[in-house]
Amino acid sequence: MESKRGHVLLYYLSGQRVLDYLHNAVDTERKMTKLLSCGPENHPNAVEKLLATQRTLAKANRVQLREIAQLLAHKFLHSEVRESVVCVHREDADIDFMNVLANELVPHGILCLVTVGSDKGAGQFLLAGPDDLVSVLGPK
Repeated sequence: MESKRGHVLLYYLSGQRVLDYLHNAVDTERKMTKLLSCGPENHPNAVEKLLATQRTLAKANRVQLREIAQLLAHKFLHSEVRESVVCVHREDADIDFMNVLANELVPHGILCLVTVGSDKGAGQFLLAGPDDLVSVLGPK
């Protein structure tokens, strides 16, 4: 039921639609039971547990990507041959990775091009460095 403008809308099924709906519900329940390895009464708890684990792993992944960016910057800054331009691509990174890497390298006068995303799909790029170089190369 749904209340709308002082009226009540009542949704119902009848005839073959009831059987189709019940069939879909039972089929979905079977699949969820198989995927979650628990009975239907425990599905909400299992999904909440999975979501909590996913959030924890996503947070750990962000922290590790941040550390990887810092280590890459350290590697570039302390290599024997110091580059004036650094190009980095990482498929599984995000905007934070790009910002951390750029923030570590730009103060040392290094032009930094960082790209993230799938090789065949959409992605993002960041060009950071000395203002005079970025103003010339940025619009191209």
